[in-house]
Amino acid sequence: MNRRILKLAIPSILANITVPLVGMVDIAISGRLGNVAAIGAIAIGSMLFDLLYWNFGFLRIGTGGLTAQAYGRRDLSEAMKYLVKGLATAFVSALFLIAIQWFFVEAAFLVIDCTPELEALSRQYFFIRIWAAPATLALFTFKGWFIGMQNTVSPMAVDIVVNVVNIAASAVLAIFTPLGFAGIALGTVIAQYSGLFLSLFLLKRYYGKLIKYINLRGDIHLREMKKFYVINANLFVRSLFFMLIYCGFTSLMAHYGETELAVSSIIMKLFMLYSYILDGFAYAGEALSGRYIGANDGKSLREAVRKLFMWTGVLAALSTVIYWWGGDWMIRMMTLEQSVIEGSGPYYIWLVLMPSLSCLAFMWDGLYIGATASVAIRNCMGWACLGFYIAYFALKGPLGPQALYIAYFAHLIIRAFYMTIFSKKNIFSMVGNV
Repeated sequence: MNRRILKLAIPSILANITVPLVGMVDIAISGRLGNVAAIGAIAIGSMLFDLLYWNFGFLRIGTGGLTAQAYGRRDLSEAMKYLVKGLATAFVSALFLIAIQWFFVEAAFLVIDCTPELEALSRQYFFIRIWAAPATLALFTFKGWFIGMQNTVSPMAVDIVVNVVNIAASAVLAIFTPLGFAGIALGTVIAQYSGLFLSLFLLKRYYGKLIKYINLRGDIHLREMKKFYVINANLFVRSLFFMLIYCGFTSLMAHYGETELAVSSIIMKLFMLYSYILDGFAYAGEALSGRYIGANDGKSLREAVRKLFMWTGVLAALSTVIYWWGGDWMIRMMTLEQSVIEGSGPYYIWLVLMPSLSCLAFMWDGLYIGATASVAIRNCMGWACLGFYIAYFALKGPLGPQALYIAYFAHLIIRAFYMTIFSKKNIFSMVGNV
């Protein structure tokens, strides 16, 4: 079982490491353009896309869980149907986002409190990057489908290509062409479409024999889409709660000024560095729990869960040591602005505490997704979102921006507690021979 877990987890870890590195490079590039506001603009611009794309996280989550269960039943024609359903939904959703782009930005800046310069740069970033929406949402679906098919090597290849192209294109366009800051956004657009073309190639290369199962008219018929949409409706609501937490963190931090916003952007990127590594094991949990539930193999399911949490604990301990030893160096690598480096000092402790406080929540997420326990996932994030805002507004008076970090970790603890309590009902009861 350990070999099976690592076979799934390691490619995802290698791919996921590049994801926060792209964000770090974007910040590093903007930090070298001679304008502190550029760092904050990357944070706000990225937040706007998080606001949009997190709502469509169900394309990966729902497709992955349903496909994994179909794979466990050895029903490959059903697995292909979920890919078609996901891609059709992604395409229609992307057209919708492009159509409402202006209205969305106008509404967003009615509630985001920032300087005129920050707003102007953020708008510029958004209106360029939005044209990557069709590729971005399609990649959500492809990643979930590949993972559900117990294949983490293909999404690894796609993620690495996307992120390497993103880094290279953004750096060249921003630093070596007149585009400047706009080049960072254009580099992302180029990278997303490169990933889409690679995904289509890998589908043909490794799953060409399954393409015969595709029936576009039948697969996207409303009746056929019903189960897909029922599960994903709950996951969509869960994504809304995610958005309220993560985007709320950035927008609330903007009230404390450009320096605090820049500091929080860097700290959150370092938070994500660990979470993306742990997500490798969460993806393995997603693939394996879905597979064993689909195969009605309770013995293997329980063994997989036990081994996955063992690996999670090892990774949390190792990451704590790394943040304790190298956190200050990581911050200095991401910016040359002395005010930002000095301002990060009071928040350094959160880097050290983060692995142990978040590992359970991230691991349970993967297992619940594989079980397609969409109602429980939705309810869990609802309580976590409520806890985040209660903690922040209760503590912001005496603690200021520190209250936001406390609130962020409060929501992680709530998620871990909820999913642990209800794991028997939503995961282990799905099979009959546990």
